[in-house]
Amino acid sequence: MTPPRAFGFALIDAFSMMSVCSAIEPLRAANRLLGRDVYRWSLLSADGAPVRASNGMQLGVDGSLASPAGFDLLFVCAGLNVDARPQRVFAGALRRTLRRGGAIGAISAGAFVLARAGLLDGHRCTIHWEYRPAFVERWPEIDCTHALFEIDRQRYTCAGGVASMDLMLSLMARDQGPGLSHAVANQFQVERIRSARDPQRSGAVGYLEEAPAALRNAVATMLADIEDPLPIPEVARRVGLTARQIERLFARHVGQSPLRYYLGLRLERARELLLHTDLAMLDVAVAAGFATGSHFSQCYRARYGMTPSEARSRGAAVT
Repeated sequence: MTPPRAFGFALIDAFSMMSVCSAIEPLRAANRLLGRDVYRWSLLSADGAPVRASNGMQLGVDGSLASPAGFDLLFVCAGLNVDARPQRVFAGALRRTLRRGGAIGAISAGAFVLARAGLLDGHRCTIHWEYRPAFVERWPEIDCTHALFEIDRQRYTCAGGVASMDLMLSLMARDQGPGLSHAVANQFQVERIRSARDPQRSGAVGYLEEAPAALRNAVATMLADIEDPLPIPEVARRVGLTARQIERLFARHVGQSPLRYYLGLRLERARELLLHTDLAMLDVAVAAGFATGSHFSQCYRARYGMTPSEARSRGAAVT
């Protein structure tokens, strides 16, 4: 009989509980539906000690990464905190897994760990949309997509959240056939199994899916030019509208002017870079399309009620 496929989940402090549970629960359900263990899984930490999730819950683990068992697939699971100091232990375990013929992966912000160790060089990957600007800023040479999950040879990356389940269902269909993956999806009331071709619903545009195409195109145009913001008449021209038409479109469907909306997108980008990179404050301002640090600070305070420096000190910046 074929031995169970072994998954390891290496947890970093402040990992996303939702992301990890969404990966493990389909494996449990598959075993139950088949009446035998085709999958097994272990939770790991750097030193074998319990790890606290971002929701404050502490989770016990099955062992440490010092000498992990032979896993077919070892995932790094991270969320709000991706401190570089303990990650040499993670990088060593990932390399050992590859040497033994296994595959490695990342859930949510875990892709930072793989990239920092040089394990995503020459590979396609994905990461949660909130972390993507910081990731691309730091590793522009890595092909980081907007997909829910990516499988590129021995690298499995996923945006986290319920996208972890989509990745596992995809792997299950490969291993055991689509019948099992659909049966498992039914267990969790999943109406549609999403594929690697499905994009993430980002914070900026996810809620605009039912909006007119012209509005979605205008927002996409704005997002493509965050660092060098376009004049609103130019945004309108690029999507085939007049300046007057685009003003009416945003007023009707968004409840604010296109200029104010554009500013909001730029400040969202700045917030992501503040919290998830160690870029200098002026570099963050420039990346978000602000010519001066003082104007950036003024706009940021008006939107978030704190200065950029205060936001960084309260957040969990990636180092």
